Amino acid sequence: MTQKHGSTMSAVRASLLAASLVLALGACKRAGEAPAEGGASSAAPSSTAAEPSPQAAAATDGSQKAAAFNVAELPVSQATIGSFPYLGLPQGYTSQDVVDSEFDRVPFWTGDRVEWIEGKVHSSVLQSSSDHPYSQLELSRNVQSLVEALGGKRIFSGTIPADASRDIGNSKAATTYVGGIGDIYNEPAETYVIHREDRDIWIHLGSGGNSGGLLVAETKPVQITAKVIEADTLKQALDSSGKVSIQVNFATDAAEILPDSEPQIAQVTQLLKADPQLRLSVEGHTDNSGSQSHNQTLSQARAESVRTRLVGGGIAAERLSAKGYGQSQPVADNATEEGRRANRRVELVKR
Repeated sequence: MTQKHGSTMSAVRASLLAASLVLALGACKRAGEAPAEGGASSAAPSSTAAEPSPQAAAATDGSQKAAAFNVAELPVSQATIGSFPYLGLPQGYTSQDVVDSEFDRVPFWTGDRVEWIEGKVHSSVLQSSSDHPYSQLELSRNVQSLVEALGGKRIFSGTIPADASRDIGNSKAATTYVGGIGDIYNEPAETYVIHREDRDIWIHLGSGGNSGGLLVAETKPVQITAKVIEADTLKQALDSSGKVSIQVNFATDAAEILPDSEPQIAQVTQLLKADPQLRLSVEGHTDNSGSQSHNQTLSQARAESVRTRLVGGGIAAERLSAKGYGQSQPVADNATEEGRRANRRVELVKR
């Protein structure tokens, strides 16, 4: 990962910190104004801006609940898209404070929830040159035009709700990719998705007041290197230390157990059937992405999902309990992807 720091990054960090303090004191967040609807070419937009559509206006009104977003309902892009991060900049703008990662987890606001996307990530501050006045509207028009040319669609335009902004702002991703996320407490933002047959490309366009923020994530599965722990090895670990960590892969931000984890579940089932007296607590853990309350709920749901699968495999329910600990018991540094992956775990603990 490479990172360049400048005065723009400092300004955005200061803005985010100040906004966090204001929210903590219970002050009201100023509602932002959504960019106007309408497409434009990749050249500078015309001076006549269209009025926002009713949908865009509704997106900025916190009193109206947006319909649940489903990426699978978007049209599949067949366009030639080039190389990551796919978007060029309009004349007079440059990328500053660039952060690139081959694999990480970053948040996007869909209009009804924060969606955490895992994959390749690009973050940058979009700065205008000294002889070119900065215009968020100009950036918006250009990004929308480029995304639509690539077969994508804008799914949100407006002010992100205060609770969602707070969850994003409190996450580790907001520290790593602060330039790309921008000042989501005080400025409007836009979310775009390019839905491909083999992957999805998520784009967040934010603002830092006098600069723009660009966050791009391309979904890709993590390469699983953990091996299945055999039943005999599980028993040895439980006998020696009273607990053992297993690799169970779940759908992103969900409790659905993925098929590649079935062999590990089978080994745990075999362990329990071989020792009818063994009782286990199935304990779920997360990394620190997202809010503590969300991670607590997610870890509990994942622990219960594993317990349910074991019971379905013939293990008596009274022999198993489920407990979620959220992000409260890390075993590695959440500052790295390897550390976060280690912290997203399921532990079996002797009762």
